[in-house]
Amino acid sequence: MTDLELIFTMLGEASTTEIARQEDAQGFHDNRDVARRGGNVAGNARKQLEGETGQRVVSKDNHLPGSKGKKQLPSS
Repeated sequence: MTDLELIFTMLGEASTTEIARQEDAQGFHDNRDVARRGGNVAGNARKQLEGETGQRVVSKDNHLPGSKGKKQLPSS
């Protein structure tokens, strides 16, 4: 992950936490809605930075390497 990817991830998490605290979100549905709004904060900031710089924030290296041979549990 690049520094900017980490920063925007942290912004989304911190935004979600703060919104949930302010609204006293309780239960799955409340927290799901708050998580979407917190993610939108980070997403909008990322899009604005990409517009200003003309470069993408998300890199192609932002993934785990694939498994060559997937192991399966033996059937019982």
